[in-house]
Amino acid sequence: MKPWSFLLTTLFLMSCGSNGKNDNMDHAKASVVKNLSEELRHHPDSSVLRMQLINSLDSLQQFLVAIKHTDSLLAKDSMNEGLWVTKAHLQESNRDTINAIISYEKAISIYPAIEPQLYLANLFAEKKNPKALWLCTNVLKMGQGRETDANCSFIAAIYFARIGNSEKAIEGFDKAIADNYTLTDAYLEKGFIYYDKKDYNQALKIFQTARKVSSTNADVYYWIAKCNEAMGNKEEALINYQRALGLDRNLKDAKAGVERMEG
Repeated sequence: MKPWSFLLTTLFLMSCGSNGKNDNMDHAKASVVKNLSEELRHHPDSSVLRMQLINSLDSLQQFLVAIKHTDSLLAKDSMNEGLWVTKAHLQESNRDTINAIISYEKAISIYPAIEPQLYLANLFAEKKNPKALWLCTNVLKMGQGRETDANCSFIAAIYFARIGNSEKAIEGFDKAIADNYTLTDAYLEKGFIYYDKKDYNQALKIFQTARKVSSTNADVYYWIAKCNEAMGNKEEALINYQRALGLDRNLKDAKAGVERMEG
């Protein structure tokens, strides 16, 4: 449950709403893929069509097919940094972290843009690899402003959280929030630390602050509910599990929470 505001791109298209709407949307996307595939059969050298097809396949979570089409573009333009980032995104979505790291590193070797460095740093942080800190320091030196600084602090804090250094992690999340108070994930991750320590009162305060920043974030309500439940407040827990589920019908943990509170 760590949606990254700065990491969301058009390659990560997320559906929402009722199951019926999702089915209709998927059907429409499948039709687009079929039409684009047919057009590409007649115009195999069209990079624009192939890129549109890659994005459409990604939205249907057909990552392996999308990667094959990305490789077709890279075969003709292997020094295109953007294509390597696209491939890395797809590999990451396909849970192929090892090859995603290789693709991000290739992109950065061509042109050290900020976003791929942060994407890569995030993967390293989650894998408890201190290279995450080096990349964050490198980006900070570029002086891109407070939002980028916040992202760097956040990723560094993720690294410390994953290796169990709670003090450094909280320090990093606080710095990220100071630079960008709308960075909801920083509140969530900070709250997770206190929740894991069973300091539910402090965790609840942090999640409630996150709600003020992002009142439509399903994860925020889910974790408020988790704290409510842990503190024995089943009525409030039920309300917040229901709110979380209302915002994200695919949030299975929230659905399970509703069932527990109603059971």
